[in-house]
Amino acid sequence: MIKFLDLLKVNQLHEAEIKKAMNDVFDSGWYIHGESVSRFEKNYAAYCGTKHCIGVANGLDALILILRAYKELGIMSDGDEVIVPANTYIASILSISANSLVPVLVEPDAKTFNLDPAKVEEHITPKTKAILTVHLYGQLSEMEQLNQIAQKHNLKVIEDSAQSHGAMLANGNRAGNLGDAAGHSFYPGKNLGALGDGGAVTTNDDELASCIRALANYGSHKKYHNIYQGVNSRLDEMQAAILDVKLKGLDAENEHRREVARYYLANIRNPKVSLPAWDGSNNHVFHIFVVRVENRVEFQEYLTSNGIQTVIHYPIPPHKQNAYASWNSLSFPITEAIHEEVISLPMSPVMTDAEIKSVVEVVNRY
Repeated sequence: MIKFLDLLKVNQLHEAEIKKAMNDVFDSGWYIHGESVSRFEKNYAAYCGTKHCIGVANGLDALILILRAYKELGIMSDGDEVIVPANTYIASILSISANSLVPVLVEPDAKTFNLDPAKVEEHITPKTKAILTVHLYGQLSEMEQLNQIAQKHNLKVIEDSAQSHGAMLANGNRAGNLGDAAGHSFYPGKNLGALGDGGAVTTNDDELASCIRALANYGSHKKYHNIYQGVNSRLDEMQAAILDVKLKGLDAENEHRREVARYYLANIRNPKVSLPAWDGSNNHVFHIFVVRVENRVEFQEYLTSNGIQTVIHYPIPPHKQNAYASWNSLSFPITEAIHEEVISLPMSPVMTDAEIKSVVEVVNRY
């Protein structure tokens, strides 16, 4: 079986360094908000090109805390609207709902699957305060156009960078430094993954960063002195140490992912399989490689029977989930078509040439 993602092999690339880092944390006797977190925050901020990185417990918390901080700073209020892709993992939308804000769903571009800037402006109202865009599957959103729209209407731009660690524009700016603030996930399967949950916020906004750092620590900068009614959402020392090790190899691993993608795109020749759109640049880090087929169940069963493990990202769109039952009658045809047809082929920085070729051969025989 060719695994969709062999996490053990991915982490074994850094095994000796990870184990040393874990031992160092153990031997330090300091396990929360210590040197490892500070070092990783500094290094990840430098990597993204931002002034600030605040480690938090997970990617959902990162997005929730950004919006919560904007409310604490008086920039947003209950009932304000946040534009968000209809085609996304539900966490993007949950972060808005968790803050008593209103998610406004907008259809994606049918080619990139990302938020379509051409459709954004028609959804802006006097209540709109932000655009939360998602770099879905590892491909950057159309940030220049989205930022222009935001500037015109005085909106904040928030990046959901959970799947896009290291994705880069031609000018060298990376995911996490393309808007006002960004949420990152370090879930184990991400391009930069911990050995457990973890997340971060990056921003160049000093006031926002200070507020988020306090909110994530019980609303406090100084122990027992609470400015806000905060939460406990902290990146722990062990995960930070592991992430700092893996950060050094991220660019090389992303390039391997792009090499896998290039081979897939050049050699999959099955007219029944629709391939993703990509211009070949570093704006995509291929967190996952998603194709579209009309009969997905049959296709997945065929691949499984031929030793190819696949995953569906995602089978049910957010507006069809029970969690948002009031939206179930809404129609987003592009989103719905995508969710009915997408399937993710194996993609990782440890795939061998033989595995990549085998996937292509099996897909082409379908």
